[in-house]
Amino acid sequence: MTVTPCGYTPTLGLYDTQKAIGLIKNIFQVKLCAALHLKRVTAPLFVDPATGLNDDLNGVERPVGFDIPAVGGEGQVVHSLAKWKRLALHDYDFFPGNGLVADMNAIRRDEELDNLHSIYVDQWDWEKVIRREDRTGAYLTATVEKIVSAICGTLDELKWQFSDLDAQLCRDVAFATAQELEDRWPELTPKERENRFTQEHKTVFIHQIGGKLKSGKPHDGRAPDYDDWQLNGDLLFWHEPLGVAVEISSMGIRVDPESLDRQLTEAGCDSRRALPFHQMLLRGELPLTIGGGIGQSRLCMLLLGKAHIGEVQASLWDQETREKCKAAGVVLL
Repeated sequence: MTVTPCGYTPTLGLYDTQKAIGLIKNIFQVKLCAALHLKRVTAPLFVDPATGLNDDLNGVERPVGFDIPAVGGEGQVVHSLAKWKRLALHDYDFFPGNGLVADMNAIRRDEELDNLHSIYVDQWDWEKVIRREDRTGAYLTATVEKIVSAICGTLDELKWQFSDLDAQLCRDVAFATAQELEDRWPELTPKERENRFTQEHKTVFIHQIGGKLKSGKPHDGRAPDYDDWQLNGDLLFWHEPLGVAVEISSMGIRVDPESLDRQLTEAGCDSRRALPFHQMLLRGELPLTIGGGIGQSRLCMLLLGKAHIGEVQASLWDQETREKCKAAGVVLL
């Protein structure tokens, strides 16, 4: 459901908004690549569904598929590049300490639309080869802090160009596990816990997402075949115009053969063991990696103080959303 903040007026008009979006995307990618030692690569918009390379998200979202007469098969628009990136690191012969980043564009037709969610998804999808000894919570924490530094540095440069922007970000990250949040606020929903914790600390990372908590329910859904559920999490910032936590990135250290074996069974997804990608993982043929997706439109929305993601990306919206936004002075692209 779309909400419109009382008295909302965008700081930048349409022309300056487009200029600022271009600056954000250029500046942040440079900073991210420098911080994590990444190289930009070209990525697919669609994959062969038989390979098992598409991201299954929460396991219920329907991918957009289409027939390709010229190749005698089917294509499937990616949900994300979570699995493709790891195979690319293997194929391109990347070595530990270095990685890749790609512009990912996806269609998620089953997405519930609101201020933060669109059927069109654009991300910086990144992945980096690591050593066995890097598969630790400390390595994950250090990586999160580097990403936050790149985001805050991008805002600093943006404000130099647009002095009227008043977005404020906290560079100090508060860390907590999903179980710690449930223990503290058992009566709240996971989303309400995220809002409480983020409002307190402004910049937070909630880790260990995917497995069942003491309540018997997971904090949020995670596919069993890319993140290690003990070494992953979500990066959130407090967004003042909406008064909510905004997830900018979902990321983590990826599964090794042991954690993949365990999580496939726990998630009831043992049939995936027969897919080519999963067989390579189980045999230990793919590099150990860390990676994630960083929302491009979400980041633009955060840094520019926008109230709706449709102000920074062109998508399709229902009639009620269009009318509500128009009445509130929220200009959808």
